[in-house]
Amino acid sequence: MIFKAVGESRPYPEHGLVTARDWSDVPPRMVRLQDLVTTKRNLDLAMVLSEDSTFYGDLFAHVVEWQDALYLEDGLHRALRAALQQRPTLHARVLVLH
Repeated sequence: MIFKAVGESRPYPEHGLVTARDWSDVPPRMVRLQDLVTTKRNLDLAMVLSEDSTFYGDLFAHVVEWQDALYLEDGLHRALRAALQQRPTLHARVLVLH
């Protein structure tokens, strides 16, 4: 399995970071794909295959760490692309919520 689990929603509280600019203060780090829980069950295949999918967004995936779990909030297409390229890790901005 690529991810730890496939979820359908965000089980953590609202954090107020919406835009790429909001997330820009969160430093990126490496995360293992097998440690991530997705917050989306469906994916637009065009996003996975697009070469410029990050042109208007953040270069890094957005992950929320909450209750000892890592939730992939944004960047599912980046994570799947990494998996298809047989890379076990992904650069992500990880917001830690307590």
